[in-house]
Amino acid sequence: MGAAMRRIHVGNALSAFGLGFTVPYLYVYVAQVRDLGAVTAGLVLAVFAVAALVVLPFAGRAIVRRGPLPVLLAALVTAAVGALSLGLASSATTVLLSAAALGAGQAVMQPALATMIVDCSTAETRSRAFAMQFFLANLGLGIGGLIGGHLVDASRAGSFTLLFAIEAVMFLLLVVIMSTVRMPHAPKIEGSAPQAEGSWKQLLGNRAMVQLCVVGFVLFFACYGQFESGLSAYGVEAAGISTSALGTALAANTAMIVVAQFAVLKFVERRKRSRVIAAVGLIWAVAWLAAGYAGLGHGSRTMATAAFISTYALFGLGEAMLSPTVAPLVADLAPTGLAGQYNSAFALVKQLALAIGPAVGGPMGASLHTPYIVTFLLFSLGITFLAVRLGRQLTPVQNQPSLAKSRVVAQGGAPAEPLPANV
Repeated sequence: MGAAMRRIHVGNALSAFGLGFTVPYLYVYVAQVRDLGAVTAGLVLAVFAVAALVVLPFAGRAIVRRGPLPVLLAALVTAAVGALSLGLASSATTVLLSAAALGAGQAVMQPALATMIVDCSTAETRSRAFAMQFFLANLGLGIGGLIGGHLVDASRAGSFTLLFAIEAVMFLLLVVIMSTVRMPHAPKIEGSAPQAEGSWKQLLGNRAMVQLCVVGFVLFFACYGQFESGLSAYGVEAAGISTSALGTALAANTAMIVVAQFAVLKFVERRKRSRVIAAVGLIWAVAWLAAGYAGLGHGSRTMATAAFISTYALFGLGEAMLSPTVAPLVADLAPTGLAGQYNSAFALVKQLALAIGPAVGGPMGASLHTPYIVTFLLFSLGITFLAVRLGRQLTPVQNQPSLAKSRVVAQGGAPAEPLPANV
């Protein structure tokens, strides 16, 4: 990795650390510490999703025009202001406004950092770069949640103020670090608003990208959108999983990612991307079967707990396979200069899935146990079906980048003939 990529990975890790540092404790902070009630606390969590949905379409346009680094710095400052004001807020209005600023800033960080990775990597190194990003993001989330949990005390409002103040300082420190990044020259699309609108029209006309967004929505809806809502509710209500066992299941998910991320990387790099995504759908289908056994199998409590933990571990294996696959594919589908637009569009789809997933899965997981398992088992199989269809829209090199390297070798080092891009 070059110096720029190392700083980008530091940015990914620290931004994920900030998310894990405060978000798990927002509900307790708003509802109990500030005594604003469960309704306001629920609205705060909803505001995070709404803020992301509002700003991401504009973020893509800004990244294309200004470059990812200035957009990232603006997002970091916005997030810092939101974090600090959230720690000092005492009324429902100020809490909601602060949450909107923090949520918007954190949402924009994702496509900005992803575009910086694209600009600082090549087709050969991109999968490894995104694998490292995902690894560090999960590490940051886990460490952030662990440290934050030891700092907060529901009986002392000052402990939460300190928590949010530390997060704000961390974002400002990250501004200083990222300001030193020297980005390689990347083509930008200059022009007026109609041209920017044209880039969205061009994106929607890219059949491969549209199909990838559909696959992405189902991926995030059927997995990430269920972790802390429907699946946890199902585990407690149907499988009788204790809260400590639920924590162990979440730890198993993170542990699987940490252990498997680089172990599966070589395997993934040599396979067609569409087949890797299809395989993840099958792995997650097995995960939902394990969850079904935990809650509906009427086995012993020990077997149910083991099956439920296995569900989260299998989800982690699928996540480790997706990280070096999906994000690089988004970059490879983007025309020159529009990586920011495509990254923002995919982030928007992700946020939609994360907003709808808990709303649908939460009530089902808590009360409709068999329909819940059957529904998301079918969604997982749907991922496999959609991935196979996606493969038909990709060029051979888009689907398997290692082919380009093989062609260079086969030609004695001469540049390979470029394949027509499906855009």
